Amino acid sequence: MTSTTTSVTDILQRRMAERTASGLLRQLRTAEGMVDFCSNDYLGFARSPELREAIQQADLAFDKLKTGATGSRLLAGQTTLAEAIELDLAQFYRTETALLFNAGYDANLGLLACLPQRGDVLLTDELVHASMIDGARLCYANRQRFRHNDLADLEEKLRDAFLSTGGQVFVAVESLYSMDGDTAPLTALCDLCDRYGAALLVDEAHATGVYGPNGEGLVVAMGLQERVLARVHTFGKALGVHGAAVAGPAILRDYLINFARPFIYSTALPPHSLLAIRSAHQHLQTQPTNRQRLQQRIAHFRQQVATLLPNTIWTNSISPIQCLIVPGNDAARAVATHCQQDGFDVRAILSPTVAAGQERLRICLHAFNSEEEIVRLVDRLAQTGTRLFA
Repeated sequence: MTSTTTSVTDILQRRMAERTASGLLRQLRTAEGMVDFCSNDYLGFARSPELREAIQQADLAFDKLKTGATGSRLLAGQTTLAEAIELDLAQFYRTETALLFNAGYDANLGLLACLPQRGDVLLTDELVHASMIDGARLCYANRQRFRHNDLADLEEKLRDAFLSTGGQVFVAVESLYSMDGDTAPLTALCDLCDRYGAALLVDEAHATGVYGPNGEGLVVAMGLQERVLARVHTFGKALGVHGAAVAGPAILRDYLINFARPFIYSTALPPHSLLAIRSAHQHLQTQPTNRQRLQQRIAHFRQQVATLLPNTIWTNSISPIQCLIVPGNDAARAVATHCQQDGFDVRAILSPTVAAGQERLRICLHAFNSEEEIVRLVDRLAQTGTRLFA
């Protein structure tokens, strides 16, 4: 007689074999010694000795703090330090309040799962992050997707929602999309939401630290903070630390404390992480050259591509996220492998993560990438392209 455990492991082995055969097996691997064109460390903060020293000094100054939070914020995990940092974050992001979450995934999951209610309508851009998709799946609202950055399609769905529902309408987008590196038309989105009485939710994960006068994100850069109900700011990308916060009005913070399950039922961030968040934001305000250097590297990369790869298809991005379209999973993997063999950490993004025919190399640029490294990478792509995707 076969045990239940054995039968389940057989099922798992079969599923893993099917994934391997399809060429979609995910594996963990390091990239030590390679030139980083993969990570979200856009400003180089994760490798900054100055930021590391600042965090260490902050730890020493708060030497009486515990090593762990010891519980959720609603239990033992609430501290004056967490409250003080949330006040700092609210001021920095030019909003009334901020509420810390353990990660951007948790913040998006909690926000979208608890805010739209039964009888409401939630409209999401078709390319929003998996965390927003999962949050939307958990809510009880009527959920619909609109075509990526398509204002006409969104307005049609807003009009239908306005005429057919007696509930609230929510629109969820990213300010900077992680797969194409393109930006949302935020001003036009605000105009549409205002016209139809919808509330706009914006994930600023990839814009935080990169855009705005001091890195506050694209919403602040465009002066729209009073017109957006909630913004999610993630600290594990350009800020080089960990955690996230939802920025918005005080009533939203109170609501999330009462209804956002990832906040209610998760052990809070430890004091070290809180001090790292504070130090990273202070570092951001004292190191404007990092953002300036990043913009220079983006411009240099685009100029090199225009010169050496004029006949290839790139997503039209002026952000740190640059994508070379290489249709077909095998072809995309082959180009990435050639780059990796030359010491460049470049990864292929395969279908079904992106639509079939839109497989790509996702190249992330950083303030610490040298112009010489960029020239060598584009030259490698040009050499590979003559054989694989010209």
